[in-house]
Amino acid sequence: MKQLPAVHAVLGDDRVARLIAAYGRTETVAAVREALDAFRRQRQGADLSATVEAAAEVLENRHRSKVRRVFNLTGTVLHTNLGRAPLPEEAVVAATAAMTGAIALEFDVERGSRGDRDDLVEEWLCRLTGAEAATVVNNNAAAVLLMLNTLAVGREVVVSRGELVEIGGAFRIPEVMTRAQCRLHEVGTTNRTHLRDFEAAIGPEVAALMKVHTSNYTIVGFTAQPAEADLAALAHRHGLPFLIDLGAGSLVDMERWGLPHEPTPREAVAAGADLVSFSGDKLLGGPQAGIIVGRKDLVAQVKCNPLKRALRMDKVRLAALEAVLRLYADPDRLAERLPTLRLLTRPADEIAAQGQRLLGAVQAALGTRAAVSLEECRSQIGSGALPVDLLPSWAIVLRLPEGGTGRGRRLEDLAAALRSLPEPVIGRIANDALWLDLRCLDDEAGFLAQLGRLA
Repeated sequence: MKQLPAVHAVLGDDRVARLIAAYGRTETVAAVREALDAFRRQRQGADLSATVEAAAEVLENRHRSKVRRVFNLTGTVLHTNLGRAPLPEEAVVAATAAMTGAIALEFDVERGSRGDRDDLVEEWLCRLTGAEAATVVNNNAAAVLLMLNTLAVGREVVVSRGELVEIGGAFRIPEVMTRAQCRLHEVGTTNRTHLRDFEAAIGPEVAALMKVHTSNYTIVGFTAQPAEADLAALAHRHGLPFLIDLGAGSLVDMERWGLPHEPTPREAVAAGADLVSFSGDKLLGGPQAGIIVGRKDLVAQVKCNPLKRALRMDKVRLAALEAVLRLYADPDRLAERLPTLRLLTRPADEIAAQGQRLLGAVQAALGTRAAVSLEECRSQIGSGALPVDLLPSWAIVLRLPEGGTGRGRRLEDLAAALRSLPEPVIGRIANDALWLDLRCLDDEAGFLAQLGRLA
């Protein structure tokens, strides 16, 4: 214990002066004391160099940002836990401009008076969806909550039983309705609901008919759901609004690029929906947002709801969203400029060629710890968007040597080693192997540069 240096001696070291310059004196002194306390608890002596190194490690760990870039090699392109859609460069530039200076957020520059922040994106949203008006909030759950609380508070909303969706984090449509202070009136059965079920439910307590797109699961087989146009006509005959929650919210027909069809807001508006809500950070490829488009008078009511202010979008994401929406004006180049669409449409042979380039380096880094191969696999578009439609892809597959005990634990340890790299590599464990799906690997050089640390 006597071999531990004094605090003032450590602070006088030139290496600590550099720590003070980087982290400040208060933080550095606290880190030195913490390092010395750790040595004392372990009943371990330490010289000056060891103490400085320990203090530097304390500071590095404490100040490492928890917002860390990772390599998404899970095989899920729009991964909820990994931030969903990567933003295009245009959105990054716009968001940076909004963060670093004053912008005309709620200010009409031409008239020199107060404006509406929705004006930043409303014109583009109307142009891209065919709607009369639009507004945006924090996310799609907020959009659904706001629509229901505005149009159906204290009354009933009719929904098919087969569409009572649960989204990530155990948020469920029935519970959202309860928080919106309206009552769920479910009709039909899990697999089959007919127009007559909706018509039979309409009474004096009903405020709206609602359709929820089941974007995170599918029901197949003996199924039936009424067409949106028929639901809209039924609602309008009874003087009721027809609402659609689209969830994933693609702004264009994905079939143009050989992807599965996903209902678009334009289709919903054309079918007669009065309000349509959808996400900004899934198939749209933008920042987190909940978007509501539809009839001008109903959108105006939504915007007058006091909850709108509590759920509104901030200036940074509004700037990013506007930049993303502008890209849709040039659909011929959209797959090149929108990262989400570029990753979804990446050819399998291009991914395979990348895997061949990486195979040797990965094997060299792992040595005898695992056998490395390149194998075909299937990528998932996203758990909240087209969950059952898979894309052909290729993965680097890591398999443990035969024999030995605790193979499952050792495979988990291998996955943890990859996650411990400076830019964590996140794969998936399946079929007694660790799969690194290369569909989303767009920084090959960065991936290769840190492999040496695995050794």
